[in-house]
Amino acid sequence: MTMAFATKIAIIGWGSLVWDLDDLAPKVTGGWAMAGGPRLPLEFSRISPKRLMSLVVVIDPDHGADCPSHAIASVRDDIHDAAEDLRARERAGDIARIGAVCAVTGFSRGAHPAIVARVADWCAQTGARGAVWTDLPRNFKAETGQPFSVDAGLAYLRALTGASAAEARRYIDGAPAETDTPLRRRLAREPWWRG
Repeated sequence: MTMAFATKIAIIGWGSLVWDLDDLAPKVTGGWAMAGGPRLPLEFSRISPKRLMSLVVVIDPDHGADCPSHAIASVRDDIHDAAEDLRARERAGDIARIGAVCAVTGFSRGAHPAIVARVADWCAQTGARGAVWTDLPRNFKAETGQPFSVDAGLAYLRALTGASAAEARRYIDGAPAETDTPLRRRLAREPWWRG
């Protein structure tokens, strides 16, 4: 296990954050430790207004597959400052949409207690001072009226047109290869997506 995060606060990523730090760039140091973060259940089960209503990848314990995540060190020493930096980059609104674990103070926040525990274990193994991650919920059912499934996700993507379709392809294809979710595996076998 890498000790690159000893005494540092890690920012954990698995989607566009890895290839587009955006305004978070001056608030990190060093490069990404690819596959150096905790394994998390990920799936493209969120519809994102920021990404022109395309599907984006989120932590999804119900539909996701355990995938390696990636980590980069924050320049911050305070977990709340690191979380605010990530909240601003994600345009997340409520700070509760940013998960956080601080190994020093014992502070933690997250939508899924099992994920908080995994991240806390990862911090203990790496010596990280703490970690923050994007904790946006899946919203497929709320946006479409039907529960998420791989088939439903495929149908949703097929119905996208114009800039939304282009953004979906850019986002999904641009995600790190380790973000190997059930939907992404199916897309790799779909001629209409590959072509």
